[in-house]
Amino acid sequence: MQILRELLNAVASGAVSPAEAVERLSTLPFENLDFANVDHHRAVRTGRPEVIYCEGKETGQVVEIAERLSARNPVTLATRAGQEVFEAVRERIPNAVYHEKARIIEIRSPEASTPPEEGPFVLVVSAGTADIPVAEEAAVTACAMGSRVQRLYDVGIAGLHRLLERAPLLRSANVIVVVAGMDGALPAVVAGLVACPVVAVPTSVGYGASFGGAAALLTMLNACATGVAVMNIDNGFSAGVYAHIINSRSVVLKEETG
Repeated sequence: MQILRELLNAVASGAVSPAEAVERLSTLPFENLDFANVDHHRAVRTGRPEVIYCEGKETGQVVEIAERLSARNPVTLATRAGQEVFEAVRERIPNAVYHEKARIIEIRSPEASTPPEEGPFVLVVSAGTADIPVAEEAAVTACAMGSRVQRLYDVGIAGLHRLLERAPLLRSANVIVVVAGMDGALPAVVAGLVACPVVAVPTSVGYGASFGGAAALLTMLNACATGVAVMNIDNGFSAGVYAHIINSRSVVLKEETG
């Protein structure tokens, strides 16, 4: 806090310009918890606060990090969290909410804004019902970041008519996250139907020759359709963040241009 006070005093005296202060704020120290270095200023640098990845961490560690982050950020997320971890977090942070399918804990302060009910939106599409957990991770993440989100699930290419029937919805989206396992062909099909960016997420859903999602990943990387960005296997979180970045920038550009 001493560094921050000195910086604010320098701005007040005119010794440091506001622009220079913002630049310094982006590199201020993190909070050392011995087992973790909590980066409270990630939101200053990137516009998005640090998110807790729960797998591999002790429950107590997740709880303490969540307490520190939620005290300083309007929205805090903890991904890949089980029910036991959620119960421990909620015991210390009563307003914590658990998105079971997505395995995400969300902590919102009263000051946190909610996504708009109208305007540009992120559409999250899943090939099959088994892909929904990863799709929900993307949807919950994008929504928590502030994007309006719609969902379209179980429209894989084995029954292509299910997807084509929803073509108007696909074409009205600002950015589309497509989640698919098995052959992983759905993102290329969707990208061939729309003008907006498509974020492809391979899942580990499939039989032995799918190699835990590697087959879907390679299909998506080799997609003949243009405008497709590919995330890592089962990484709905990164897809949600990326889709939100695209969507939010489009909203700002629209507001600036009128």
